[in-house]
Amino acid sequence: MRQRDESTRQAPTPAARGTVPTSRLLLAALLVSCTCALAAGGAAWLSGSHDIADLVWAAGTLIALVPACWWVVAALRRGTFGVDVIAVLSLLGTLAVGEYLAGALIAVMLCTGQALENAAEQRATKDLRSLLDRVPREARKRCADGVQTVPLGDVAVGDVLVVGSGEMVPVDATILSSRAVLDESTLTGESLHVELPSGRQIRSGAVNAGRPVEIQATATAENSTYAGIVRLAREAAASTAPVVRLADRLAQWFVPLVLLIAGAAWLWSGSATRAVAVLVVATPCPLLLAAPVAIVSGLSRASRLGVVIRGGAALEALGRATTLILDKTGTVTSGRPRGTEVVAAAGWSSRDVLRLAASADQYSPHVLAVAIVAEARKAGLILGLPIDVVEEPGKGISAVVDGLRVTVGSHGLPADPPPWAAATLARATFDGAAVAWVRVDGGLAGAILLTDPLRPDAPRTIRRLRAAGITRVVMLTGDRSAPAEQLATVLGVDEVRARQTPADKVARVRAERSTAATLMVGDGVNDAPALAAATVGVAMGVRGSTASSEAADIVLTTDRLDRLADAMLVARRSRRIALQSALTGMVLSFVAMGFAAAGQLPAAWGALLQEGIDLVVILNALRALRPGAGATRALNPVTGSLIRRFAAEHDVMREDLSLLRDTAHLLAVGERVAALTSLRRTDEFVQQTLLPHERAEDRSLYPALWEPLGGAESTVTMSRMHAEIDRLGRRLHAHLEDAEAAGRIVDVQSEDLLACLYGLHELLALHFATEEESFFALLPEDDPANDPG
Repeated sequence: MRQRDESTRQAPTPAARGTVPTSRLLLAALLVSCTCALAAGGAAWLSGSHDIADLVWAAGTLIALVPACWWVVAALRRGTFGVDVIAVLSLLGTLAVGEYLAGALIAVMLCTGQALENAAEQRATKDLRSLLDRVPREARKRCADGVQTVPLGDVAVGDVLVVGSGEMVPVDATILSSRAVLDESTLTGESLHVELPSGRQIRSGAVNAGRPVEIQATATAENSTYAGIVRLAREAAASTAPVVRLADRLAQWFVPLVLLIAGAAWLWSGSATRAVAVLVVATPCPLLLAAPVAIVSGLSRASRLGVVIRGGAALEALGRATTLILDKTGTVTSGRPRGTEVVAAAGWSSRDVLRLAASADQYSPHVLAVAIVAEARKAGLILGLPIDVVEEPGKGISAVVDGLRVTVGSHGLPADPPPWAAATLARATFDGAAVAWVRVDGGLAGAILLTDPLRPDAPRTIRRLRAAGITRVVMLTGDRSAPAEQLATVLGVDEVRARQTPADKVARVRAERSTAATLMVGDGVNDAPALAAATVGVAMGVRGSTASSEAADIVLTTDRLDRLADAMLVARRSRRIALQSALTGMVLSFVAMGFAAAGQLPAAWGALLQEGIDLVVILNALRALRPGAGATRALNPVTGSLIRRFAAEHDVMREDLSLLRDTAHLLAVGERVAALTSLRRTDEFVQQTLLPHERAEDRSLYPALWEPLGGAESTVTMSRMHAEIDRLGRRLHAHLEDAEAAGRIVDVQSEDLLACLYGLHELLALHFATEEESFFALLPEDDPANDPG
């Protein structure tokens, strides 16, 4: 275990320090008894029975004195010396000098302060405690003779389970039913229900908000998402933040200082009453009330956002971090490759190449094979049943599909590859894409280019983290330099290091940590050592590697990187509020002690004033529960539906964007007859699909985004892109009209038409990516329109 982890285990949370009664009923009884004594004494005093009033007030003082002494003893047994001793001395002092009303007021205010602190902690830890309360104990398993209820620990990978309406998904699983409607608010913080189709992965902790569904377990209960969240929540509940421990240390000098001021007031005035008044206004210390409440409130706020933090120490360290180190795959990229282009050889269509490749790949668990199958299904292709399947690890797969021997994988090209294959390989190298070559009966039929796409929320997250205080961003990856540098350019990182081994990553993290508080974000097993070496390690989702989650201080339970920016804002705000509340309360206490020492603040009024100070600092500390400036704004349903609509249109149009490049390629190699036919199809796509889409975005989507993005200026640049797309679309149409009039594409058109085609293709690629990163990433996690896969 890392050295810094020792600090997170030094002390329990405020509620466990021994300063608050463990029984809420006991605390309520004390408060009622002291309040009744104060009221009864007041009634006796008003009726003229002053001696009876003093007796009743003294009894109320004694009622509070007993638990106060117990709190001091409990603290001393734990090796701490806190301000509870001042409470005991002030209660004893009021009895000694006959300030019975002041004693009764202190008793009531002391119990009230404890009740307020208890209530504040109850509210602040509500989200963390609710995780433990919701842990499922049983699951309903489908067996040969029906459905049986079994202990959750008996569920094995591959078991088919039934989840009824309103029940929690007990383990990570795959949906077997046609669809499932889930409430994932516990995992993601999003209140809107998510509808997922058959075959999608779901995580334990989600609640079935629709009809009963069948699922197939992909993990045991112990290794599932929700169990990981619960483990982290328990660790968070057992830790204390440095600012809280600082409060405990400050209390050690605060008590002697208070006693010194009280003694000086006594010696200077010769009146023990003034010393008692000083003790009264120093009871209890706002420092110990404010700091724990603010930190625990920050932990609670972060948990609502889908960020589980291992206690206050990690929360504070997150707020202090200035250097960010990112892994690439699965962190700034989706970790799920996606087919970007299908290239077909002469005599083959791109749909046939994709269908045959996906049919052969159906039985392969390789990540690229899974991506190819997903692309085919997204295109609505009907796959054939592969037979005689042979998979060669690291190379690819071979199978018979529809009587044809289909081979898919990274098998090398012949010494003299056809021009289209050489061009495809060069393009893949420039784009940082993987190539799956498709052979049919030994002949090269086509190729499928696949890339691991950048997370749509990654660039926006980096910008927000820089605004929150990150001054240096480094990306580490075991991948090649070319794709890493391309992503680094898009993200705007300060340094990128490629071909890094796990040992290299650890060395780099330690080097960065030696100069600044360092935040490391990763998701794989090989990231665990680097996460452990950082000041703060952040794991991308407990559904990922168990090793990385266990090594991390913070786990993002959503599959969204932007929640890290939200968590950093929460961390900085919580620490600021904790220190602000504590220092303000301390200053006010010292001012009140000065007036009391000078004889200007009687003990009874001092008790009321001090408890007012305590109330103010507790309420101020609870502000950490609310979102601060810079927090992500929620989308209204209308805006969300618009984003889904246009995101779905992007998915449909993305395949047709290749028409622009294909037409340009035909024109560049001199095949002008085929180029004219392709130009007609391209123009039809641009005029009938693309331009209406862009105009609709300008009219309806962009105005709807002004509120969540903070104003009309947020979409001005994208509107300018729309104008340029429209201009190039019109220019392309004019070229087609001229070619139709001439019956062919004439020489004078070629150069400008090529520039128009390539320019429009690159502009659209940039425009789509920018919209998805800046606008579509605002959708909640697991929204189908926001799925990078």
